[in-house]
Amino acid sequence: MTTYYYEDLQACGDNEEKRRCFSRDAIRAQKSTPAYRTAEDAESYYAKHNLTMERYRKVLYTISGKAYPDIFSANYKLTTLFFRRFVLQQVQFVLSNGVSFENPDTSAMLGKTFENTLQKLAKKAVVDGVSFGFWNLDHLEVFSYAETPVDAGFAPIWDANTGALMAGIRYWHIDKTLRFTLYEVDGYTEYEEKDGVLSTLEEKRSYILRTETTQADGTYIVGGSNYGSLPIIPMYANDLHESEIVGIRSSIDCYDFIKSGLADTIDDTSSVYWTLKNTGGMGDVDLAKFLERMRVVRAAALDDDVDAEAHTLDVPYQARETMLNRLRNDLYEDFGLLDTEKIMSGNLTATAIRMGYQNQEDKCGDFEWHIRTFIAQLFRLLGIEDNPTFTWNRIANQLEETQMVLMAANYLDDEAILDHLPWLTTEEVADILARKDAESAARFDLTGEAAEGAANGAGGDASTVEEAVEAAEESAGKTLNGAQTQSLIGVIGQLAAGTITEGQAANIISISIGVTKDEAYKIIRGE
Repeated sequence: MTTYYYEDLQACGDNEEKRRCFSRDAIRAQKSTPAYRTAEDAESYYAKHNLTMERYRKVLYTISGKAYPDIFSANYKLTTLFFRRFVLQQVQFVLSNGVSFENPDTSAMLGKTFENTLQKLAKKAVVDGVSFGFWNLDHLEVFSYAETPVDAGFAPIWDANTGALMAGIRYWHIDKTLRFTLYEVDGYTEYEEKDGVLSTLEEKRSYILRTETTQADGTYIVGGSNYGSLPIIPMYANDLHESEIVGIRSSIDCYDFIKSGLADTIDDTSSVYWTLKNTGGMGDVDLAKFLERMRVVRAAALDDDVDAEAHTLDVPYQARETMLNRLRNDLYEDFGLLDTEKIMSGNLTATAIRMGYQNQEDKCGDFEWHIRTFIAQLFRLLGIEDNPTFTWNRIANQLEETQMVLMAANYLDDEAILDHLPWLTTEEVADILARKDAESAARFDLTGEAAEGAANGAGGDASTVEEAVEAAEESAGKTLNGAQTQSLIGVIGQLAAGTITEGQAANIISISIGVTKDEAYKIIRGE
């Protein structure tokens, strides 16, 4: 099995024929690896298919030993969606409440779809073992490692010396045509293989294109530029860089096999089995035909020397049910997740719930580290300096935790109290604090001498306050009403007196007059 590295791509130089052949061969090599086959199977299990059960076939044997497909007995192929459930539980536990950043501008830079795309990227990583995030100018896109009916595949090209991702080929099939795009640091090129013939669809283009629009010519490309490194970043599911289905697939198959076997037994026997005398020449196929006739017609014609006797049967389900329960417990433990049925079975204390979450928190803490690593690499690519914060979506005894917070309220400030309340999100805490600051400012009655003091504090000139009001009206795009004007003057006075910070002032102005925080800072600073 050949492995293709970045050095092999460099050896192709600018020869387009060699580059096309390299890309196609790299795709073929990737699809022949054990990691790809595992990821491909994992995608099927995530898509609600148990491949082992679907490939399983029952057979019958004649008295001479010849095998025939068993078309007579029940053959249930029940699928329990353990793997899909596990993937969703792990990803949603970490990311269902989104990602928060210290700088409010970071979310705007990443785009409105970033959190949803990050969830899809994380799911793909858990299923395939690795997924790839492509920063496409102003938004994040997901590249799946394995090709599926709904997702193109991606063949990474690593540096043989450093192990860094230096290039990659994204590919997909349309009927018998293979379309693939080669991504490099200096741009991307689109190719096609149709009827065994390779061709170039689009010459290499830059990732960031500059366009101009004229009335005569319309919009056209005038130039382009690229990022400092490849804008494709891997996200791993674990430190082993392998699919999370590894190690649990056999248990899932065993569970589905036992469950299906129990259903087959109940259907086949219907609590009755038969003993036939003087029928030693009947093979499995003949016996199956007899049972099928008894189920359908409820009667059978027998020779004089043949005797058939029916017996009632109690299906021995207890051992199978015990095994199914053990397999379920083992699956949750091996995957490192909490079986919520245990949590919902009683009125547990907050301490008991936290103890029950220990394995899941250990597993998801490791997964969060891989998500943080991905985000850190993305920030380096975009030149962003910030740190992400995750709020895990755990079940809690909210009443008990709220009582604990309120008991300590005398020793905490408002922000600490709100942060520790289990039923508030990070965004809700920020909004509540901003509204409380605005209410405090509204209660600050600034008239007469107080207004003069505010003007003096703002620079000793009442015109400074007037300029601030004019700047606020320009930013808001409307004339401020009396209450908004008084609130703005009050905030400026409090800021000048040192009773509030610049950040608090910006929050109050942003809420009270309806401008962004950046605009609020400019109003305060007179920019």
